[in-house]
Amino acid sequence: MEDPAPKLPPARERAGPIRVELAQLYPAVEIALTHANPLQLLVATILSAQCTDARVNLVTPALFARFATAHDFATCKLGELEALVKPTGFYKNKAKNIRGCCAELVARFGGRVPGTLEELVTLPGVGRKTANVVLGDAFDTPGVTVDTHVGRLSRRLGLTRHRDPVKVERVLMELIPQAEWTTFSHRLILHGRKVCLARKPRCGACALAARCPKVGVAGLAAKRKRPKSRAAGKRGANGENATPDLKT
Repeated sequence: MEDPAPKLPPARERAGPIRVELAQLYPAVEIALTHANPLQLLVATILSAQCTDARVNLVTPALFARFATAHDFATCKLGELEALVKPTGFYKNKAKNIRGCCAELVARFGGRVPGTLEELVTLPGVGRKTANVVLGDAFDTPGVTVDTHVGRLSRRLGLTRHRDPVKVERVLMELIPQAEWTTFSHRLILHGRKVCLARKPRCGACALAARCPKVGVAGLAAKRKRPKSRAAGKRGANGENATPDLKT
């Protein structure tokens, strides 16, 4: 039986030291998606839903060589776009969103990517997560990006109990200085990929362990030992797991 976790200070008191520790661990951070301009970052971020950044980076060179502007994407044949983005998964939804998004860029913004969250989230396939990625890394406008890693680590660290990404975002905006919203997001993502893994977190190797209540970690080992149900392994007709409209 595991020892009970020690009682730690409240989230507001731990957030600062956690932020400092992450900055020391990952001093130079940048988005992993390869891009040369805001449009490329927007498209790459849409493709990254339910897909690794590494796989997206394998797809985008040919994609951006074929389609250079929002007008190119907006007027392309959907089947050609689907074929190019197919390796990223859920390619039909992603292709539809990319073409629709770029059509809106042409019609409403002169083919340029807008630089405000309020405008970005009106585009097809663009939710707050994607908008904050574009704002932070293309326009240097700080934003908290709540992907699966940021959400998971925020809960494990006891910074929030929320599962709704918008609520997690708002909590982190209160706990972290605005100037560091983008870099803090990147650092949490890196830590989630390298140390605080979803199924088997490496708590013994974690520099944040002394400040972390490890919320939900104790039950992971037992969960891994349970037999997998057949229902959990069901996939859609296209061989992929069911997914929403991928507006992230």
